[in-house]
Amino acid sequence: MDTDFDVIIIGAGISGINAAYRLQSQFPSLRYAILESRENLGGTWDFFKYPGIRSDSDLFTFGFDWYPWDQNNPIAEGSAIVNYMENAAKEHHIKEKILFQHRILGADWSSIDKTWSLSVERADRPTALSFSARFLIFGTGYYSYEEPLQTEIPGLDQFEGQIIHPQFWPEDLDYSDKKIVIIGSGATAITLLPKLAEKADVTMLQRSPSYIISIRNRTGSWLTSLLPTTIQNKIQRLRSLYLGRLFYLFSRSFPNATKRMLQRGAARQLPKHIPVDPHFSPSYNPWDQRLCASPDGDFFKSFHTGRAHIKTDTIKEVTSTGITLDSGDTLDTDMIITATGLNVQFGGGISLSLDGIPYALPEKYTWRGMMFQDLPNAVFLFGYANASWTLGADATSFFICRLLKELDGQAALAAVPRLDPVEARSMQPRRFMGLNSTYVLKAQEHLPKASDREIWRPASNYFDGMRFARKGSLEGLALLGEKD
Repeated sequence: MDTDFDVIIIGAGISGINAAYRLQSQFPSLRYAILESRENLGGTWDFFKYPGIRSDSDLFTFGFDWYPWDQNNPIAEGSAIVNYMENAAKEHHIKEKILFQHRILGADWSSIDKTWSLSVERADRPTALSFSARFLIFGTGYYSYEEPLQTEIPGLDQFEGQIIHPQFWPEDLDYSDKKIVIIGSGATAITLLPKLAEKADVTMLQRSPSYIISIRNRTGSWLTSLLPTTIQNKIQRLRSLYLGRLFYLFSRSFPNATKRMLQRGAARQLPKHIPVDPHFSPSYNPWDQRLCASPDGDFFKSFHTGRAHIKTDTIKEVTSTGITLDSGDTLDTDMIITATGLNVQFGGGISLSLDGIPYALPEKYTWRGMMFQDLPNAVFLFGYANASWTLGADATSFFICRLLKELDGQAALAAVPRLDPVEARSMQPRRFMGLNSTYVLKAQEHLPKASDREIWRPASNYFDGMRFARKGSLEGLALLGEKD
């Protein structure tokens, strides 16, 4: 078994598979492998099993541009996304490069050898294996698979019914005719409500509301149907790219107008007995947190069935049979679902070190939203807060290919971001993840640093990302030779 590679990609989710395609397309002889800790590819979409799990971005931009999404529903359920990724990986001979059930415990960079050494746990071996690579690509996402965000709900341990976190949904759970309370108002809660309400009586309990936008979940017209499929796919992707970007810019430039538009949209779709205020009147501006998508308005339609309800309040205490709210109201329930966010984690929890010295990620700045200060030959694939995740990961993958060519052209062995101490003293801090969602704010002390300087701030949009990937300045990036 070969354990020495030019590049190791960590994670066989959508980012890792996309990076693999970009690498093998531009470097046919490059030796690479994808190490995946689980037994299947798919990442998030194979991991989460809760009812109705689906993308919150359209598949024309969330999917691969080299393997276009060819269905007419831009918002797709998890199983369909996994099948799509599986087909893409097989057709382009990427799946044969995946080593499943290989969990990386630690990675150490050798300044002498200019190489990463990885300690890898394999399910069928009692001792760890040793892998090596010149370059690491982290396609590990941004949250922990093992540990969900800990919820601080008073009295939760007193509840005698079933408590479920969507991250660990029992596949055989029968919730038919149950009374269910979903705690949360993000994308997971908004996905769960209409699905659970098909069989149960469900209340979504939210401390503060989210903005929800209904999206028509089918595409095509008589005009586009006359065009070849490849052209149709390109039109759909470009349309999604530009309209998504324009809507974001409009929202940030005219937040009050956007807020009114979204609230009017909610009012039109809600039954008369459910008011927009307070249930659909967030205190923040659109895109301070991600907008939640409701394909064909399924979230709003569920309230017309009489089995879906919404409550905007705070929890005083959970009792043995339900939830007492600060308003004095009570919610009797058989089941509580804590859809309260993810436990943010970078790099899959892998322990990083440089010449045996632990690397402290929260003390370091991020370079161009993809590499970290003083960490050589390691790139992290991240998405954008305001667009499809894959767009950001893809722009970064293009840059990785350019960087590898640059290293070869300069006869260099490594690239490492360096921060001038004088420059550091004048930089103004920014959040690495530009959202104010509760789970993001709770993770701030564990996240890398960012600043107002262009090269030390997170990436913000696909168009700028692709321009930089192809021709952007490498300012702040040091290239190391054999003797460095």
